Amino acid sequence: MHSPSTGRSGGPNELLLEIVETLEACGLEDDSYQLQEYIDVGALEQLVASSDGDITVQFTVEGIRLDVSPEGVDVLVEAQSGTPEE
Repeated sequence: MHSPSTGRSGGPNELLLEIVETLEACGLEDDSYQLQEYIDVGALEQLVASSDGDITVQFTVEGIRLDVSPEGVDVLVEAQSGTPEE
């Protein structure tokens, strides 16, 4: 299950800001982790921006699973036990 995408319009550091805001919305304070230990945001921005097709990159920060695509940053939510994921 995915949370609603926040969408992006482009711009320097916008992806970084969107990732940080998404993590904060999940209750993770920005001083409790170092994002560069999890992902190279510059490389991720270039990858997503240069894609002509469907692309998503998934990674986990402090137990929060994120899915980044040209449409924005989504939080991946685990399915309930015994319930198959969609």
